[in-house]
Amino acid sequence: MSQEIRGLIPAPCDLLALGEPTHLEPSFGWVRNELFARLAGLGFRSIALESDRVAALAVDDYVREGAGSLDAVMDAGFSHGFGKAEANRALVAWMHAYNRDRPAEERLAFHGFDGPAETTEAPSPRPYLEYARDYLGLDLDIAGLVGDDERWARTEAILDPAASPGATPEAARLRAVADDMLVSLHARAPGLIAATSHTAWLRARTHLTAGLDLLRHHGQAAHRIDLGPRLNLLAATRASYMARNLLDIRTAEARRGPTLAFAHNLHLKPVPTGMAMAGEQLTWSSTGSIVAALSGEEYAFIAGGLGRSATIGLAGPGPDTYEAHLGAAVTTWDLVEAAAPASARPRTDAVPEQGYFPLDRETLDAAAAVLHIPDGPAAAASLRG
Repeated sequence: MSQEIRGLIPAPCDLLALGEPTHLEPSFGWVRNELFARLAGLGFRSIALESDRVAALAVDDYVREGAGSLDAVMDAGFSHGFGKAEANRALVAWMHAYNRDRPAEERLAFHGFDGPAETTEAPSPRPYLEYARDYLGLDLDIAGLVGDDERWARTEAILDPAASPGATPEAARLRAVADDMLVSLHARAPGLIAATSHTAWLRARTHLTAGLDLLRHHGQAAHRIDLGPRLNLLAATRASYMARNLLDIRTAEARRGPTLAFAHNLHLKPVPTGMAMAGEQLTWSSTGSIVAALSGEEYAFIAGGLGRSATIGLAGPGPDTYEAHLGAAVTTWDLVEAAAPASARPRTDAVPEQGYFPLDRETLDAAAAVLHIPDGPAAAASLRG
């Protein structure tokens, strides 16, 4: 790496957001691991991935306290299938080893900042609400209000308002119950924390907010409006709770050190974002734009750029594209300045199946730097060790 990371990131940065342009090219996970190891030496004490925040609690227990096993947390501690990624397994194993014999305040923490839902699919809120109910010691029939979990989890429940449980009387009652539980959780905080622990209280709140997020998600899906506006609402809803989760993580980690966040460029870039979905073109305020607006200079974004990848069938970039200019002086991978000539253009050869979103001027202008990988498989091979 020819550029020192400290020279590319603004000094006040407490939340460093590292983007990848596709989830399907493994090299970005391997480079992330390398960068996080270096950042740990600079005082970073936590990492937050685009994965379910509740599920990630099991991973954090493993890396900080040694609870459970690596196989178990890779299976249960990730959402979106990310537990199958070899680089994620290597990250969790390295953090576990790093933390061994270190005092608690110096141990690295693992977080997820997503919810358990995708834009077009979301599970039942029942287990999240029941966890909070049990912590509060309340006698509430959550299962009776939820009904069959499967009716919430079906894709039709999100894409077809007529099939959605989000606008039923039971859903409205669940929203009211969950809101009341959140008020009670805060009102009773002194006694609850004294009887359990601050960590236990935070976990109950994390479960409860996840349940409320799912109820909101299903509520948006039930709107009887055209598909495009409804999908836009769902994408914006997801971005808002991802942003809240990142800000909550920073509050929890503020005294220990900065945080590295890792997710798709679309989520982390501090400008509006969008994509085509179900034949509709969506645009919404990204998670990064929300966090940047609320935290200012404490947030810095590194965009991910990719030249070629045999893994996803992406050929090398054409001349005068942003990726071609960025990769001109890069061999395996590097952090480079987010600069390109005014004549540079976005590449147009990517197809949806590759999950690759080409760099554009707006993304580069909003980035503090670019992590550019000219050849994905070559970079991954150099770091797998």
